[in-house]
Amino acid sequence: MGLEQGWKLDSSYSLLPEVFFAEAIPEKAVSPEVVLLNKGLAESLGLQVEELNPETLSGNEIPDGAVPIAQAYGGHQFGNFTMLGDGRAILLGEQLTPSGERIDIGLKGSGPTAFSRGGDGLAALGPMLREYIISEAMHALGIPTSRSLSVTLTGNDVLREDVLPGAVLVRTSSSYLRVGTFQYAAARQVTEDLKTLADYAIERHYPDVATEDNRYELLLESVIERQAALIAKWQLVGFIHGVMNTDNMTISGETIDYGPCAFMDVYDPATVFSSIDVNGRYKYGNQPGIASWNLARFAETLLPLLDENQDAAIIIAERQLKRFGEVFEREWLKGMRAKLGLLDEQPEDDTLSKELLLIMKDAQADFTNTFRALTDESAEQPNWFSEDAFCEWKNKWETRRKQQVATIEESYDVMRFSNPSVIPRNHRVEEAIKAAGNGDFSMLHKLNHVLSSPYSYSEQQVDYTTPSDSSAPFRTYCGT
Repeated sequence: MGLEQGWKLDSSYSLLPEVFFAEAIPEKAVSPEVVLLNKGLAESLGLQVEELNPETLSGNEIPDGAVPIAQAYGGHQFGNFTMLGDGRAILLGEQLTPSGERIDIGLKGSGPTAFSRGGDGLAALGPMLREYIISEAMHALGIPTSRSLSVTLTGNDVLREDVLPGAVLVRTSSSYLRVGTFQYAAARQVTEDLKTLADYAIERHYPDVATEDNRYELLLESVIERQAALIAKWQLVGFIHGVMNTDNMTISGETIDYGPCAFMDVYDPATVFSSIDVNGRYKYGNQPGIASWNLARFAETLLPLLDENQDAAIIIAERQLKRFGEVFEREWLKGMRAKLGLLDEQPEDDTLSKELLLIMKDAQADFTNTFRALTDESAEQPNWFSEDAFCEWKNKWETRRKQQVATIEESYDVMRFSNPSVIPRNHRVEEAIKAAGNGDFSMLHKLNHVLSSPYSYSEQQVDYTTPSDSSAPFRTYCGT
């Protein structure tokens, strides 16, 4: 079933020891209706868009080659470790794409699993639309991410604070191997299972190191580098994940699990949106430090594989963990240079970048629109651009740009490819979701279209560049 739709599913994950997953059966959708379909993603996966149907995209029909399972993992949630697993997600398998990739295909909101911990395993329409919007916007921004193939109304009710329409999201990723997957293996204290998992992760994501004697150290090094680069990209666009638990950090270096995430308007390192993050553990300014902490937990799981002598293994792990700060600072500064149109490297660039951010914080400046205004002088210029502190900084910046070999035109070209004109503004996302909940998807389609080309600086984007005029703090929710 499903061959006419282009499915070419394999299930290598189900060949791991059975402790890493449990069989799962999607709950039947009583009247499935596809309300969002990502045609471009479908085509890249080798799927026949015209043949895809609500029965398959809701989980009512299982394509040939699929082995529906829920993945087991552990995780530090707000600093506290617990054994977890996919409570409302079912992995169907890995699509073998025309380009030779192996892409995980999964259902989210498809009913309870062995790891639901008393939950219903379902999802309401709003949070699934939100994940679709944000994950696809992240992809368009050039940030490694899971992606969204479709959202399907199930016809089933979901009970939260109110009775809400149920929906299933079909999402994709290069894999859903997490730091928490390794924590789960380590907690069981079966070294052979841990080794099998590590070898599988290397085969999926870092095959170049598979034959090296120190491949587990190289696995740690590779994951650290990818995560450091990922978090730098988050910081450079003002993205706040909101729930950076270790079970939400991937081995591949992709962004996953879009729950209480949002993009920052006013620049402030203390910005936090998540309703459950009452102490600001995962606020914007903490994200690099939290990522480093999470990677330390990953390193701990690998100690038995790094060296038979634990003291020697700890030395190896600590040596690699020091790389996080170095890689993050390098990638962040590389990104800031691009945002400021600096095509070469000078020692003062770090200071120049951080001075601007301090001025922006004092001015309560909009993060995205500040860089948009620097990039496009025809855009509306903030009032604080006339203040002494900014004028002094701007003189330094212009002097610095004139010192490089690149022309001013080349400098602006780099800036245009580094500073998005639009981001998923929180109020725009919410109004589109609200309208869709009332049966009007036009606003959502238009928003997705605008967000699909964030660096185009087109006229149609102007209406989407304005932050909310509400003085109330914006709050996001997990949707569970």
